[in-house]
Amino acid sequence: MTTTFRPQPGELPTRDAIPSQYTWDLSSICRSWEEWEASYRALDGAIESFKQFQGRLADGTGTLLAAFRAMDDMGALSYRVWYYASLQYDQDQRSNEVNARRQQVQILFARQQQASSWFNPELLAIPLETIRGWLDGNPELAVYRFAIESLFHEQEHVLDADGERLLSYSGRFNSVPYDSYAALTTADMKFPSITLESGEQVTLTYGQYRALLETNRVQADRAAAYRAFHQSYENNQNTYASLYNGVLQRDWFHARARGYQTTLDAALHGNNIPTSVVQNLIQETKAGVEPLRRYHRLRRRVLGVSSYRLFDVFVPLVEHDARYPYDEVGDWIADSVAPLGGEYQAAVRQAFAGRWIDVFENAGKRSGAYSAPVYGTHPYMLLNYNETLDAVFTLAHEMGHSMHTLLSHQTQPFVYAGYTIFVAEVPSTLSEALFLDLMLERARGREERIVLLQHAIDSIASTFYTQVMFADFELQAHRLVEQDQPVTADALNGIYASLLRDYYGDVLDEESISRVTWARIPHFFSTPYYVYQYATCFASTARLMQDLRAAEPAVRVAGVDRYLSLLKAGGSDYPMSLLARAGVDLSQPDTVRAVAAELDALVARLESEL
Repeated sequence: MTTTFRPQPGELPTRDAIPSQYTWDLSSICRSWEEWEASYRALDGAIESFKQFQGRLADGTGTLLAAFRAMDDMGALSYRVWYYASLQYDQDQRSNEVNARRQQVQILFARQQQASSWFNPELLAIPLETIRGWLDGNPELAVYRFAIESLFHEQEHVLDADGERLLSYSGRFNSVPYDSYAALTTADMKFPSITLESGEQVTLTYGQYRALLETNRVQADRAAAYRAFHQSYENNQNTYASLYNGVLQRDWFHARARGYQTTLDAALHGNNIPTSVVQNLIQETKAGVEPLRRYHRLRRRVLGVSSYRLFDVFVPLVEHDARYPYDEVGDWIADSVAPLGGEYQAAVRQAFAGRWIDVFENAGKRSGAYSAPVYGTHPYMLLNYNETLDAVFTLAHEMGHSMHTLLSHQTQPFVYAGYTIFVAEVPSTLSEALFLDLMLERARGREERIVLLQHAIDSIASTFYTQVMFADFELQAHRLVEQDQPVTADALNGIYASLLRDYYGDVLDEESISRVTWARIPHFFSTPYYVYQYATCFASTARLMQDLRAAEPAVRVAGVDRYLSLLKAGGSDYPMSLLARAGVDLSQPDTVRAVAAELDALVARLESEL
């Protein structure tokens, strides 16, 4: 590849300044807004015509099969209608016109939910043995067996038709807390500027802030960036607490309305995950924090700082100012997945060549990174690539998600094409693990080995320990509303400050503004009870990688086969069952403890290199 565009650190280009090969091509979703309008009208019509099945599901096999297929058709259309508007909005969130269309879709989705709210209660009114007879006698209907069986699993928490219709009306405001949070943190955010000790002025966008903490070796600059960046969160802490209270109250409302004892029960029941998985995860992780503290003691010594705070935990331990141009890393990522076979590797190369990726930060663009699972075409990836090592691993991470989507969509019928969050982070973290192996193998000296070992350790710290700490925070915050306690900024700050002490002990010097950093975690506002799954997935990945790294070829081949089967399985079974077939048992404490053991070994290796 020939390098044609490399934004410099501190630059925030306009979107039209970025060459098209670094932006996603959304034409495979819709070729124009006119085509989008046609798809929107088609979905609107499908929602209206779905009413014809109401009251008729008990007629027999033909009617039930037609109703399921109509739901599939609505679902497939929904992907196109939502993602064309949503991805357009995320590339520039200042566009009120695109945001209006996105909201238009949300309103239509609320209508869709209302129009189909009768379906589950009516299906559940038919005796399960009757339906099983229909399934046994009709191979086409039998496709929906797991979907039907899992619905009956939730039966005690499904309301009657009137109750479901009433609950469906809440769909219009379910996303309000997160939409308000997104507006406050993106569209209305005034990014602060600071002057570095060198005299350079830097505007702390999300991407530039993270890059500065990861690359700037002047502690005073990192401290200034950290404090300035978090000042707006502290200034607005009561607003953030109010928005988060909206999330907590919404979750508790839905849990109680459906007869769950706790919000955690409500979050886990659908996927048949015991609440003990989360509780054991938190308990075992807290019991295994010593390797994490050992790493930070090492960092403090090597950095030679008199105080060691949260803004010191990302900076490299050695001088290694390598930048990783985007045009080079695509081949490396494709090389790293060679153990998974030629077909998988070819799909990764196509993702780079086919404009599936929106690469660079631009004015108004959404922060962070994600992979969007657009059914009926290929997945799309949003990045804010800044040439740091972290950015390269983020690209590998999102590529793992995208390949999971691709294989699942290619293999499964629509009803199982989506997969649960509980499995979703396995391919992303495994993709990172494969990339780390390749980079360590190709390391060009001691400094690069140290940087890569640090990255591996930081990955465990952030993907495992930090996510468990976040899960701990969410669980404690939800318990406030479950126990009729007030949810204030002081209460949330107190929980977070206490957790920092629980996980880091005395290895971190306290920084008062750190107590408000819960307010900048988007997952708390967008997808409650999501983050613990990063940690369970990380533990699952550690188990799978044992086979992929095995010395015996037969073990490796079997491991790859089980892993690819997991990706192709989509949502066709409960996640614990899918992982068990891939060779992972998350009910065992040893699975969690293995992560602490791996971290301890990596820290020992890093100590010897240093």
